[in-house]
Amino acid sequence: MALRVLRRAGSLLLLIALSAVHAGASRQTAALDVAPPKLALEQAALDNGLKIVVAEDHARPVLNLQVWYHVGSKNEREGRTGFAHLFEHMMFRGSKNVGPEEHMRIVREAGGLVNAYTSFDQTVYWQTVPSNHLERVMWLEADRMASLVVNEENFTKEREVVKEERRLRFENPPYGLLAETLIDATFQVYPYKHMPIGSMDDLNKATVADVKDFFDTFYVPDNATLVIVGDVNAKEALALARKHFGPLPRSKKPVPRVTVNEPEQKEPVELTKSFNNVPLPAVASAYQLPPLGHPDTYALQIASDILSSGQSSRLYRRLVYEEQIAVAAVGQALILEGPSIFFAFGVSSQGKDVKQVAASLYDVIEGMQKAPVEADELAKAKNQIVSRFVMGRQSAQEKADALGAAAVLRGDAELYNTELANYQKVTAADVQRVCQKYLVSTNETRLWVLPPK
Repeated sequence: MALRVLRRAGSLLLLIALSAVHAGASRQTAALDVAPPKLALEQAALDNGLKIVVAEDHARPVLNLQVWYHVGSKNEREGRTGFAHLFEHMMFRGSKNVGPEEHMRIVREAGGLVNAYTSFDQTVYWQTVPSNHLERVMWLEADRMASLVVNEENFTKEREVVKEERRLRFENPPYGLLAETLIDATFQVYPYKHMPIGSMDDLNKATVADVKDFFDTFYVPDNATLVIVGDVNAKEALALARKHFGPLPRSKKPVPRVTVNEPEQKEPVELTKSFNNVPLPAVASAYQLPPLGHPDTYALQIASDILSSGQSSRLYRRLVYEEQIAVAAVGQALILEGPSIFFAFGVSSQGKDVKQVAASLYDVIEGMQKAPVEADELAKAKNQIVSRFVMGRQSAQEKADALGAAAVLRGDAELYNTELANYQKVTAADVQRVCQKYLVSTNETRLWVLPPK
């Protein structure tokens, strides 16, 4: 399984998959003109609330089918965290007509791939198979939505798997608890305060009745979106979806949504933590950003790339190459469905003062506020985004990933075809403005990380 969140501080802040596209101002026009091919979409909604998005792609005789459940760690109750990720595992433990792990076996014997991932806002189950297996995998997904086996044996087994994953990904690696600590301090009330992996205490206290209630609440047709991309006939795919998912009953009561609003941060927050497995001092800061789809997120993503995308970025070049005071200096804009975050993170070199690392890190950020970015920096950042849009949408799965995100997290699958233009229109003045607005000390939560005494 794949927990698609920040598994450790390094993963958290190094998540950006970067193409080293070295572009000057002369390349900016090219970046503005390029766009991925548009997809013709067929959409439908069943009487039980299930939404369906289908895109034909006949380049290869394969298809990718995904079921997006609009539930992530933000939907978990305090004291009952980690359930969304737990179900990422339990959904493969069998249903009324499918035995434990048989879903995986059927897909793999057909020559396909199958997996799932969990995040703050969604849980996604996917499979890529030869296109003649469309009805089979659709039936598999409908069967476990309708009749997943949630019993003490499956729950106990998968809970231990998740606990071991927490040890492996968070508790044992150096700086592994940094992200969890910083996120908890950044949010006062919004349920992004806890990571999708959940806490060990909450997992230990959970009961099978708790997780069964979670499944019955969120794993229902009216909280799900079926996405199909590949060598299919869209009309036939929609008919099969009606056949297999149509009889499933919608939830007995409305699916609960997060209604709390995170208050505006008006003064800096600072804390210090010492972890046993940290070899060198580090400093990390988080700045609250607006949610996914807000007009400022496009300029903020470009600002993030300029600050922290690769070894030629401003942060890495200044702290690691030029001043040689840090062994790592990275950042990332984590744009979420709710209030989002920009992270900046630096690990001091042996014998260097972490206070100097912090001073240089914030000086780089202030430089983005004081003057517009250079034309070649802006062009490079846009080229990187164009590359991610074009190169990152070559396979059926990559197209389905992007379609699902647009349909579920933005409520409009057609945004798949239009979002890139919003990045291409960003100007240097836009980048400077959002840095002045959001990357400021009154909006900062700073974490000092120290080795054990």
